[in-house]
Amino acid sequence: MTAIFFISFIISVVIATLIIRFSYLHSHYSSDHVVKAPHKFHESAVPRIGGISVIFGLIVSMSFMLLKDKPGAKEISLLLICSSPAFLSGLWEDINKKVGVKWRLLFTMIAAAMAFFMLNGKLIRLSVPLIDSWLLFMPFSFALTIIAVAGISHAINIIDGYNGLAGVVSCFIFAAMAYISFKVGDSSLLSICLASVGAILGFIVWNYPNGLIFLGDGGAYLLGFFIAEISILMVNRHSEVSPWFPMLLVIYPVCETLFSIYRKKVLRGRSPGIPDGLHFHMMIYKRLLRFAVGNKEAHYLLKRNSMTSPYLWGISLFGIIPAILLWRDTVYLVIFVFIFIIAYLWLYGRIVKFKTPRWLVWRKKRNR
Repeated sequence: MTAIFFISFIISVVIATLIIRFSYLHSHYSSDHVVKAPHKFHESAVPRIGGISVIFGLIVSMSFMLLKDKPGAKEISLLLICSSPAFLSGLWEDINKKVGVKWRLLFTMIAAAMAFFMLNGKLIRLSVPLIDSWLLFMPFSFALTIIAVAGISHAINIIDGYNGLAGVVSCFIFAAMAYISFKVGDSSLLSICLASVGAILGFIVWNYPNGLIFLGDGGAYLLGFFIAEISILMVNRHSEVSPWFPMLLVIYPVCETLFSIYRKKVLRGRSPGIPDGLHFHMMIYKRLLRFAVGNKEAHYLLKRNSMTSPYLWGISLFGIIPAILLWRDTVYLVIFVFIFIIAYLWLYGRIVKFKTPRWLVWRKKRNR
């Protein structure tokens, strides 16, 4: 297991290093040159194809697992094959800059459909009596599965706004799933989770805090797809694992995505696919840090960027830690899901109204 983690980590670091080192050869296509937009918070062109380093880490670790006949080799091979439509559509957006959200969601749904049949990656229980009975009907299970997988994949992409944010949150989620996989004795899922953690950390080396490479849509959709499918497989294989365990793990990105759709479509009458500057992580950047750290010089912009992510790491842990502790107990998991949603909406409202709890603005206090 340790070898799988380190192989994935080393390969990811090496590939990310090569992408950065030779960025002058591909920067015209691979870098994010748009720096003046509501959802852009960097000051120079940065390669946004970090997903390549992650998937190479996974591919090489998979090859090692196949060579050594390690547990999980078949599953990770099939996962990588199934993930290809989601990853490639995101990667093409990273390069072409013209692949709309609808197309990326469509290809992610195709990836979910492939996993539905190739991996038996289907939703079979949610611990909601009426819906659980409907899930016995294959077309309903199929439809709900592809919507859920595409939704979680897109949710990881939504929170990919600052250096280290989506990568570290995904790392937390995979680590939590690795722990529960160990607890239930599922060495296959444990191997996949460890390989994923290693690949993400290899990318994080260059992504945080200095933002020398971005995860990109390809990397975000890849991680989201893996999180969704591993969640489904874990719940399907182990009846003792509550289906609300993975739900609480991903409650931060899911909550962010659903509220974003509501905010844009209902409150503002806009298409949910149009970027805006009102995501939770952006409000933290603007309201908690903009007036606390420096000015508009690039050095201070980078500092504020890297300081934003730890706020969201901490917030995500308010879902992840209870999920780890209560992974069997559906009732308590549901309670914590609703507590998180209420706390999220309360804190967002406070920040929007310039009534942020003073203990959160620690940099401002320190600089007085």
